[in-house]
Formats: sequence, C-alpha cells, structure tokens
Amino acid sequence: MKDHPAPNSGKFDDPLTCADGQARASVRMEGIRTFWVNTGTLCNIACSHCYIESSPTNDALVYITAEETRRHLDATLAAGHPVEEVGFTGGEPFLNPEFPQMIEDALARGLQVLILSNAMKPMMRPRPMAALERLHSAYPGQITLRVSLDHYAAGPHDAERGDGAFDESIRGMRWLRDLGVDLAVAGRGFTDETEAQMRAGYAALFEAAINLAAARLPEGSETAAPVFITGMPRTGTTLVDRILSSHPDIVSAGELSDFALCLKRQVKTPSR
Repeated sequence: MKDHPAPNSGKFDDPLTCADGQARASVRMEGIRTFWVNTGTLCNIACSHCYIESSPTNDALVYITAEETRRHLDATLAAGHPVEEVGFTGGEPFLNPEFPQMIEDALARGLQVLILSNAMKPMMRPRPMAALERLHSAYPGQITLRVSLDHYAAGPHDAERGDGAFDESIRGMRWLRDLGVDLAVAGRGFTDETEAQMRAGYAALFEAAINLAAARLPEGSETAAPVFITGMPRTGTTLVDRILSSHPDIVSAGELSDFALCLKRQVKTPSR
C-alpha cells in the first residue's frame, strides 16, 4: 500500500467489503500446513532476479536462531494448526550456522522438511554435508532439497547467478542424488522457449545425469590384486587396514617393510 492516506482513505476499512460496497474477495483461513522460515538474507551469490535482494553483503534480515524457530513452531503446533511441513528459505539457508539444528528440530517433531537452496559451496562444506548425511540416515524420507536451477543450460543460468554457478549447483545435486535425499528442481521460464521446450530441456539434463550415474564403475571389485595402503605415521593407515580386513574376503598382510627397503635400494641408502 502506498504511503498516501488521502487517495486510499476508506478503501481498506472493512476486510470483507470494498469502498463501493461490493464484497471483497477473501480466502478463509483453514490452518497452516507449511510453516515457512526465512533463515536470513545473506547468500553466497547475488541473483539478478532475487525477490529479497540477497547477496554476500545483504544482512538486512539477520540470521534467525534455532531457539526462535523452535519457539514459533511449537506455538503454531500448540495453536492446533495442522502443520505437515517446515520450509526453509533465505538467502541461502546453509550459511546460517544454526541451520542444521533447525532441520533436526523440525524432523524430531515428525514433520517433513523442505529446503530451498542453490546446492553450492555453503551446502558442500564438511559440516553441512555431515549434518545432511546424519539427518537423512536418522529420518529417511523426511527431507527434500528444492534446488534453484534457472535453466537447463549453463549460459542462461549463469547469466542470472554468475559464472560457474550452473556447474557448481550440478555438483551439489549429484551429491544429493548419491546420498539418496529427495531432490526437486525449481526452474524459470524467462527465455523465449515454450513450456514444452523447457520441459524437454530439463528432461534431457536429468536423463544425462542418470546415464552418468549408470556409467560409473560398479561398486566392489572381483580382482585379486593387492590393495596397497600408504601414508605418513599416525595418519590412519592402520585403521584403514583393519577396516578393510574386517571383510571376509580380504586378508591383511600387516605392516610390511618391503616398500621402505625398495626405496632405500633405489636411493642407495645402506640397509640392514
């Protein structure tokens, strides 16, 4: 509403009736089914179309905390609303340091979680990746990532989000696919293509991703060739050896000195 009281005087006094006496359009509130949380306006990229002008420097909407999210969610549930899902958006949610806890709080209440993300570096850091792996394992089928992919080709997408954004998002999507998390894609129709052409383009992209997964080497190996584990002292080589040799078809040869002896012979160091 514009900040001009005179032209708008009387127009919005009655929520059900227009100024000229006609019935105003209305929607009856039946209950909150999706509880939305904006985690903050900071984002790792600055998209030209962003509804909230998120960017690496826009902190106008500060990070919401896990405690605030819990409090408002519990109040909504206590009021009797039929909440089925908690949706998280931003900014980029994975930049909020308390985001993993927010996800877990929602999951622990038996709710579905929908995360709107660009699936780029903020998500692909060790801590968020570990959190997603743990939470997906503890609450299978309750998490969905909706990744923003503006176009099925890199050029138009990068024009909106910056050079290299497409490839980085694809890498994140492949990791999510391999993890087994439910994955959705949010595209946009801002080119001259028809809806049918856009759908065909995305279908080809997704088919290529599926074929890439199928083309990878199968897990496991039938070879009888030895596995050679090497590393500096106290870097976990013994632990790796024990993990591998716990398989019934693998036998450990122990920590051999053959490699050290061969190296000494090559550099002509006296050995005993």
